[in-house]
Amino acid sequence: MGTIHFYDLEIKSYLIKRKKLKDYLFLIFNQEKKNIENVDIIFCSDSYLLKLNRKFLNHDYYTDTLTFPIYKILQKISGEIYISVDRVKENSKSLSTSYQNELARVIIHGCLHLCGYKEKKREEKKKMAEREKFYLLQFK
Repeated sequence: MGTIHFYDLEIKSYLIKRKKLKDYLFLIFNQEKKNIENVDIIFCSDSYLLKLNRKFLNHDYYTDTLTFPIYKILQKISGEIYISVDRVKENSKSLSTSYQNELARVIIHGCLHLCGYKEKKREEKKKMAEREKFYLLQFK
């Protein structure tokens, strides 16, 4: 079994139930038939994530999460998921959901990217949204 780590980078995430969420993420990877080596989930600010978005994707806009697969060796996945705490707070207000629920959603979203889900095409977005909703409803 691999490892999953949470890091607060320059901003506090206030993520509660870390152990429960970490165990659930292992379950997601297992259900998706993916073995993980190491997944780092890094909580940061809007400005930090914007810099990453500009540098690595040439996108000049805020986003709630960026996922970087690092490598896939012998069917084991490693990667980093960066999450903007600022964006999650705003999203939770605009979506009328709790901060913790929105935080769990974007973490699950990042993990699904590591599992190979994409969002370039309409059908890919639909499938991603379905899996995200499926796993989020089970987590509660």
